[in-house]
Formats: sequence, structure tokens, C-alpha cells
Amino acid sequence: MPTEVAARADFSRLRYAQCWEDADVLLEGLDIREGDVCVAIASAGDNVLAMLSRKPARVIAVDLSPAQLACLTLKTAAYRVLSHPELLELAGSRPSAERLELYRRCRHHLSSPAKDFWDARPRDIACGIGSAGKFEHYLALFRRLVLPAIHSRQGVARLLSGGDQSSRERFYDQEWDTRLWRLLFRIFCSRFVIGRIGRDPEFFRYVDDDVPKHLSRRFRHASTALDPSENPYLHWMLEGRHGTALPYALRPENFEAIRGSIDRLEMRYGSLEDCLEGVPDGSVDRYNLSNIFEYMSLENYHQLLARLVRSAGSGCRLAYWNLFVPRRRPTFMGDRLRSLDRLASELHAKDKAFIYGAFVVEEVV
Repeated sequence: MPTEVAARADFSRLRYAQCWEDADVLLEGLDIREGDVCVAIASAGDNVLAMLSRKPARVIAVDLSPAQLACLTLKTAAYRVLSHPELLELAGSRPSAERLELYRRCRHHLSSPAKDFWDARPRDIACGIGSAGKFEHYLALFRRLVLPAIHSRQGVARLLSGGDQSSRERFYDQEWDTRLWRLLFRIFCSRFVIGRIGRDPEFFRYVDDDVPKHLSRRFRHASTALDPSENPYLHWMLEGRHGTALPYALRPENFEAIRGSIDRLEMRYGSLEDCLEGVPDGSVDRYNLSNIFEYMSLENYHQLLARLVRSAGSGCRLAYWNLFVPRRRPTFMGDRLRSLDRLASELHAKDKAFIYGAFVVEEVV
């Protein structure tokens, strides 16, 4: 069964070269146990790899986009053959003049489609594969064209340096949140600009929210309530690289655990609905669903949720994000699916990938 958005959005290009969802929050919400069977949206692959660190029996990564699967395939190869410092260089987290050579070493472990995809993109590899997606190109335009017109490098460094919460709030309100910042942020973060440069216009079909207002509110949260010095996502958005803080899958302490479980990963091209047709009922223990539900109608969301529950075993957890469109378990599924609202709210409050409006964790009864 095809998924709704597949007929309307373009999935031919690499949309995300990084996962813009906090794996720390995801892993705490899912509480993956050794031996679990997990199903995940592949996306850019970072959070799928993070899930492997918990030693599940297998993680089935599914995606509508061959480009996203090529991205995950290259990252998987990098864990197989590179050292941890080399992985950070290839990703773009650290400076390097050797990325094309690092890719050459990984290339032998790629599928033919993944080789074709990356062989055609030497410039993206040379710049660091974490910068190769449409969304990352959008952020690069923001850094190159918008941010310098508002704040100096010293101002950006001051924001990212953190400090105690009162000093963060004072700096943001008195020095960062200028009229020009608010104006240009509202223009560049409009649904029109994001839809055409950063994402896909079809991803906004069910959005009623004021997109710039939502993102402005969440940016302030990340800059004041959270410590920017510990936020790799904010560092990349404003500087184009990770600072001393790294996303979960790129941290040195998680490298060997992920490498040791690489063979437990399975990749499948197609819709989640098609993937579930080959999954026995009652066999899935954990679902990482990204924010796919907001790209479909409420009716189709309910149908897919019911199908996910059918494939799930008792106690299975589902984790997903709401960006601009609210999606939560309907009341009529209350006898089959329990909402873990307190846990989800606590995790969302510390979500370093701060753009999302809500994090949802639900458990099969």
C-alpha cells in the first residue's frame, strides 16, 4: 500500500544529510532492550545507527527515498572501515582535506546504487557528507546570506558559549533578538521559503500553525532554556559544524557499540506501509517514526497507526515528533495504545533538536 505523500513530494534527492531529531531523547523514550526488533524511518541514518548501540536483535530501516538509503549506506560503511576521528572528518564535524580518500576506503562496502549516488557528488563528499542534503544547503544559505547581516561572528560565538540561564536570557533578549533578526528570520523561515529551499511544499499541506512564530519560539527556547554550548544541532545551524558537543551517533563513547551491531541493520526501500506487509503481526518491539504522520491526513494517520499496532507486540513503544501538525493517538484507540504523556513532555523539554512542537511516546497495551 503506497503512503499518501509518495504521490505528491519529490523523493529523488537527498533531503537530509543529518538527522535533525535528538537521539538522546529518542533512545530514552523508546527504552530499547537487548534483543528487541525495531522498525525505523531511515532518514539520514544517524538515529538508526544510534538505536544499534542498544544491541537490538535487528533494526529495519525503511525509506521512500533511495537517496536517504544511500546516505545511511555510506555512514554504515564508515563505521565499518574508519576510525572515530576519520568518521568525524567524513561527516564534516571536523576539518579535513582527506575526505575523498576516506570515501574511497568506504566505497568498497557500498551497494551499486549507493556508489552511483556518491560517485556523482565528489564536491559534497569533499565538503563533508553531513552538509550534502537540501535542508543543510538551506541552512548554509542562512549562514552565508542572512546571519552575517544581523550578527557578527563574535555575537554568534557569544550565543553558542552558553553560560548560566539568566545570562543566556539577558543576552538573547537584549542583544540577539533585534528587530532585524525578527524580520529576516520571519522571511527566511516562512513556509514559502522553507518549502521551496529547505524541505518540500507538500510537507506543509496539513499545516495551520504560524511557521516563523513557532520556529522563533523554539529557537529562543534552545538559546535560553537549554545550554547552547551543549547543543550540536544549534552549532551546525549557526556555524556549519559541530562544536565540542556531538550528536549521539558521533560521540566517541558510542562508536564501538554501533560498529559492533552494524550487521543487525536491515535497509528497505519503500513506504512504511509496504514494509509492514512483510512483518508478522505482534513481532515489533520499538518504532522510531520520525515525524511522518504530519505528512498525511488525519484519516490516513489513524489507519497507519492501527496497522503499526497490529504488527506490534505487547509493550511495544512508538516514538515520533510533531513539527507543525499535531498528531496523537485518537481516543478510540485508547484500549490498544497508551500515551506516555509525562515521559514525552519531560523529554521534549530537553530536546536539543529544538524545532519540534511536541515529542510523542505511546505504548501498545
